Amino acid sequence: METTEQIRDRLLARFPGATVTLVTNPGPAAEHSLLLGAAHAHAIALFLRDDPALQLDYCSNATGVDWPDKEIIDVKKLTVPDPAGGAPKIVEEKTKRMDPGYLEAVYHLYSMALRHGPVIIRLRTTNRSDQVTLPSLTPVWRSCDFQEREIFDLYGIVFEGHRDLRRILMWDEFKDYPMRKDYVDPDDYEWEPTPHAEVLDRAKQHYPTPPPAAQPPDGPSVASAKEGKP
Repeated sequence: METTEQIRDRLLARFPGATVTLVTNPGPAAEHSLLLGAAHAHAIALFLRDDPALQLDYCSNATGVDWPDKEIIDVKKLTVPDPAGGAPKIVEEKTKRMDPGYLEAVYHLYSMALRHGPVIIRLRTTNRSDQVTLPSLTPVWRSCDFQEREIFDLYGIVFEGHRDLRRILMWDEFKDYPMRKDYVDPDDYEWEPTPHAEVLDRAKQHYPTPPPAAQPPDGPSVASAKEGKP
C-alpha cells in the first residue's frame, strides 16, 4: 500500500483546492494520519473508497477527540548590553498566548478487497463552542452511522448530512457532553434512586435540611408511665 505521504500527495494533485495535512504519530506504532479540510472531506472520502489502488471500503472505527484551550509560552532569546560595560548578556523573554481548542473526528479505514490498511483521516472543528459542524461520512461508509451518533452524543460534534443524528447513549434531555475534558459530573444522578458512596456525598447538599428532633416534654414519657417508671 502507498505511504501516508504518497496518499497525501495524490489527494493534493486530485483536489488542488483542498487542505490535506500530514499529522505524524511519534509513538512506536507510527500510524500517521491525514487532516482533511471540511470543505473537501466528503469528496476525498469518496475518492479513498473508490480509487482502484486504495479501495478503502470499510471504516472500522470512528471516534472523537477533545483538544481544550491550551496556554502556550513562547520563549525568545534577546541580547542586551551589560550596564556595567561588560560583555552583552543573553536573556530570555517569555510571552503567554492561548491556543484555541477544537474537536476532532478520527476515522480508521481499511480495504477489505485489497486487504490493507489502516489509513487514518481526521476532521477538525473550528472551535469547541459554536462552530462544531463537520460533514458526515456515513453516506460514504455506512459503518460510521452509530459511531458518529456516539461522537455527537459524547463530544458535541454536529455531523451535517447524517440521516439520523440524535443521542445514542444519553437521554434526549441530557445537557453537556460527558467525554469532553472539562466536563463536570453532576452532584446527583437522577437515574440512581438510592445514591451511595461518592454520589451520596455530592447529593447531600441538595437534600432539604431535616428538622431538629422533637424533644420529649418535661416529666415522665407516656411509655415510662405505662411501665411504672419515674
